[in-house]
Amino acid sequence: MSKKQKKYDMAYMKMALEWAKLSFCERKQVGALIVKKRMIISDGFNGSPTGFDNKCEDDDGNTKWHVLHAEANAILKVASSAQSSKGATLYITLSPCKECSKLIHQSQITRVVYHKAYKDSAGLDFLKKAGVELTYLKNLNEE
Repeated sequence: MSKKQKKYDMAYMKMALEWAKLSFCERKQVGALIVKKRMIISDGFNGSPTGFDNKCEDDDGNTKWHVLHAEANAILKVASSAQSSKGATLYITLSPCKECSKLIHQSQITRVVYHKAYKDSAGLDFLKKAGVELTYLKNLNEE
């Protein structure tokens, strides 16, 4: 990876981390950006679907089943626009679960940059098998 690409990756990831702060979820706040040709074409954070209350967890602290993941929200936003995610890069603060990895692959995103690893690596394993380039950007203070 070129020094210039790493600089852009770090900048977009910092933006995704800021976007995550918009989430109303208490357990985890996750942010996502979809970037194509150095232009942000979509964004998302985890949360309830439009029209539902913003409480993501039930009384026991478990995530409600209908809560959308950040990358799913970003992909759905692209799908309802005139943009295409074909060949784009997804910046996500938490690596994708196996369900979202299918959406990423089907939306023709070719690169995923993530900041923290999700407890289950099945999503990353699937994306790797599908030929999606994966970049783990753990330290955002490197130059």
